[in-house]
Parts: sequence; structure tokens; C-alpha cells
Amino acid sequence: MSRIGKQPVVLPAAVKVSIKDRLVKVEGPKGKLEVVYHPNMIVKADAKQITVERPNDDRQNRALHGLTRALINNMVVGVTTGYEKRLKIEGVGYQAAMKGKAVELTVGFANRILHTPPEGVTVAVPDPTTIVVTGSDKQKVGQFAAEIRASKKPEPYKGKGIRYEKETVRRKEGKSFAASK
Repeated sequence: MSRIGKQPVVLPAAVKVSIKDRLVKVEGPKGKLEVVYHPNMIVKADAKQITVERPNDDRQNRALHGLTRALINNMVVGVTTGYEKRLKIEGVGYQAAMKGKAVELTVGFANRILHTPPEGVTVAVPDPTTIVVTGSDKQKVGQFAAEIRASKKPEPYKGKGIRYEKETVRRKEGKSFAASK
């Protein structure tokens, strides 16, 4: 039995769930989310929890069991508390600024890079070296944060670039010149 899949998803009081034709809709104070689950999975909802069951112990069904439960749990957490990714910019002259709803990056290229967030994701720049990506959909928040980071990944010699807040970058030593004879 899947350790993740067998656990029920507990529903807070402010969350409404509807299941119809393999479509799970979750509605809460932070928004609405929906997912279509695999036809092999059996999803049942009470007033207080959602349970996911599988028909047999085939390899694919075992994998889908935990996945389906995790996706539904992520939706419930997203509509109640939401998700947040924080990015830090390091480097002389590297900075971010808001341009409407989009974020504009100055990270050492000839042109500035503009990233427009998808629907349901908001971006804030509290100071020029910090970017905060928030939203109710975990996948969209993570994907948009990864796209911003991919604009200028941190390099291993000086550490310049965009990184996640708690990320540690492995630093390299650089060239060492041999002592002259």
C-alpha cells in the first residue's frame, strides 16, 4: 500500500470540493483549482476528507495512487494557504523591477529580460535583489520561479546570478597560477 496514497486528505472548513466525471474541483478562500485524475483511480469525498483508492497492485496503479493523492492535497493547501517562492539576485548591477504586472530583470545582458506571470500567479519585488512569486497553484508558482531563475543561473566562480532564497551554490576555486621558478 502506498504510504502517501493511503492517507486521507483532510478538508478545512473553508474548502468546498466537488467530484464529477474524473474532475476534482477545489474551492477555497485563495481561489479555485481543478484536476482531472487517471481513470484507474477511485476518488471519494466526505464532508471532512478525500480518499484515493486503487483497483489493484499493478506498478502503474501504485505510482498513480500516491500521485493522485498528492495532487489533490496540493490543491487543498493552495486554496487555503497558498504557495510562495523567494528568489535572490546576486551580482554588481544585477537587479529586478516591476513593470506593470511583469518583472523586469537587469542581469548583465545587453537587454533587460521581461517575465510576465501566468494567470493566478503574482510577483512582488520588495527590494531590487529579491523576487517573491506567490499563487495558489503549486505547479505554476514553481514553474514561473524556475523560468526567472533560468534567465541567469548562479555561476560557480563568483556566485553571480539568480538563485532560490535558501539555495547554496557550490563554488569552484578558479585558476591557480603555478609558482615561478
